[in-house]
Amino acid sequence: MAARQLKTAIGLMSGTSMDGIDLALVKTDGVAVVERGPALEIAYDPAFRRQLIEALELAKRIESRDQRPENLGEIERELTLRHAAAVEMFLKRFNLDAKDVDFIGFHGQTVLHRPRQALTVQIGDGPLLARRTGIRVIYDMRANDMRHGGQGAPLVPAYHAALAAGLAGYQGRNVMLVNIGGISNLTFIGADGEIVAFDSGPGNTLIDQWVEAEAGIPFDQGGAIASEGVVQAELLARYLDQRFFTADERISLDRNDFLPPKPGDLGLHDGARTLARLTAEAIRLSMRHLPAKPDLVIVCGGGRLNRTIMADLSDVLAPARVEPAEQFGFNGGSMEAEAWAYLAVRASLGLPLTFPGTTGVLAPVSGGVLALP
Repeated sequence: MAARQLKTAIGLMSGTSMDGIDLALVKTDGVAVVERGPALEIAYDPAFRRQLIEALELAKRIESRDQRPENLGEIERELTLRHAAAVEMFLKRFNLDAKDVDFIGFHGQTVLHRPRQALTVQIGDGPLLARRTGIRVIYDMRANDMRHGGQGAPLVPAYHAALAAGLAGYQGRNVMLVNIGGISNLTFIGADGEIVAFDSGPGNTLIDQWVEAEAGIPFDQGGAIASEGVVQAELLARYLDQRFFTADERISLDRNDFLPPKPGDLGLHDGARTLARLTAEAIRLSMRHLPAKPDLVIVCGGGRLNRTIMADLSDVLAPARVEPAEQFGFNGGSMEAEAWAYLAVRASLGLPLTFPGTTGVLAPVSGGVLALP
């Protein structure tokens, strides 16, 4: 069989932490060949981040995917223009030409995710982005999965599996990749190649909300605040007793499914410490749905930089080896953006983006919508 032609794609990711845009370039055949290129993070200014927080509130009124209550449409346009400017900056920074890029994989910003209602909304205007950048855009990659009975998340596992296939020394062993963004999700790649993936619980979002409310800062850098606190066992138990952890079904999460402690419930440091432990314990508990225990756990996303979370993970997941993505030559900060580039190429070829073991979809399905410049 002739080798597939490599396509060049830029992935754009704006996650549940709403701190900015991650961009990454990948050359891939959409299957097993992945050549990782440059990556860039562009932070949102505080004023626009407040607009995105407002968008989350406005989105609670959405009942069908095309609705944009009040000024949500204006926020969507501004978000899209910022992504277009980010692509222009990325191309200039790395001396790239738009004509050499085959696709942009555009995630947009999730403002509503209700899997039980088969409703997911990512704001972001794909056709506008294509016109502004002059590059073909593949967007709205979650919806088709939901139309076929899936949860619409997670989508990254197909990319995780491609990366794991190239891990020296771990062929024929169980590997798990954990992405700790606002919400944590995990991908298990079994020794036999089986892929199982699902959201595992709160990631950074509760910690971010807590320290912002209590200290006026957007996140706990390096886990420094948490490192000075003590785990409050009663609060931790209340979180872990919630149905998400006790139910047999796996569901994908919205950032509003878990709420931070109430102001005054406990001190800043103990709150951050307890929520960091929650992130690790949530991953441990969710692993009961896996077919086997992993030998290696690779952590990506912003949570890998929180030393308190990483220490807790090593504690609760022992004897598995727990390492940040960089230990294996990956970029733990850009992996989701890389995934969106990879998924765009897969979508362009009609290859599956999701599988029964990842989203619960009835059969493997592709997805995405193509927008031309």
